[in-house]
Amino acid sequence: MGDVYRDYAHLGHVLATGLRDVTSDLAALDGEGWWAVVVDYEGKVTCARFDHVRPAPLPTPSGPWRGPRPDQWRSSLDRAAYERGVQAIRAYIEQGEVYQANLCRVLTAPLAPDADPLALAARLAAGNPAKYGGVISLPGLSVVTASPELYLSRDGDVVESRPIKGTGVTEADLLDKDYAENVMIVDLVRNDLGRVAEVGSVEVPALCVAEEYPGSVHLVSTVRARLQAGAGWPELFEATFPPGSVTGAPKSSALRIINELEPAPRGPYCGAVGWVDADRGRAALAVGIRTFQISAGEIRFGTGAGITWGSDPGREWLETELKAARLIALASQEETA
Repeated sequence: MGDVYRDYAHLGHVLATGLRDVTSDLAALDGEGWWAVVVDYEGKVTCARFDHVRPAPLPTPSGPWRGPRPDQWRSSLDRAAYERGVQAIRAYIEQGEVYQANLCRVLTAPLAPDADPLALAARLAAGNPAKYGGVISLPGLSVVTASPELYLSRDGDVVESRPIKGTGVTEADLLDKDYAENVMIVDLVRNDLGRVAEVGSVEVPALCVAEEYPGSVHLVSTVRARLQAGAGWPELFEATFPPGSVTGAPKSSALRIINELEPAPRGPYCGAVGWVDADRGRAALAVGIRTFQISAGEIRFGTGAGITWGSDPGREWLETELKAARLIALASQEETA
């Protein structure tokens, strides 16, 4: 496919080709056309409109994935630094500045210039299938995601978010801390959506449901609302971004603490990755977790954990390892032609 298409997206079982334009204006998503969307955690917006969109399986890559060696990955925070960060957040909780904050680290490795994002997407689809998996390849930006988490879906004026909080190898591993953390984030998402929703329309159809994913179990809740008249994509993002599950509560305090403790930008990780069909008023944007960014001869992958007063620093580090292990192995393993 790489020989035929330079720019493409495969999201939601749809293949988009024929790149028409790229904009950083979220208001364009309220216009017309089918868009692939990447919004960095730091707020950089990339909206790409395609002319040719059709239901299709993920295309077969032209060659094998050529990933880095497992020993080439470097973390923005080593174990000692990460555990110090957990203790710092617990101190902020003790001082009453925050109830919960997400602490993340970014793994980076060198990558061959001809590494094909589609080949990595095929590896993830086979080895770590995900509801919101996909690939977006644009000039200067490639994102390959195996995200299990819905940031925002839209069907007309009905919007929905499905925050994930609480992780274990099995359901028996989930602690009271995990359930409390999930409920805190649900309250935050309800509050965020309430800023742009019709009064009384915010509801929680599902709370703390244990769902199985490749290699782990997560607690997932669902928050739904009806948009108030005049609210579009710019207003939705202003009210809800970055996603509550990857920031913390209160969000303003969590954002400040994250900025203080994390030495590397998150990029598409913890941002939004997905599609918007403006013609049909439908969309699905995932939280950019389990997500790789490829650019300038480098591959990046983030992993993190939600920190509460009940957090144990060592356990939180191991949670970040659990979340990363399967995906890093898939991205590292070299195939023979």
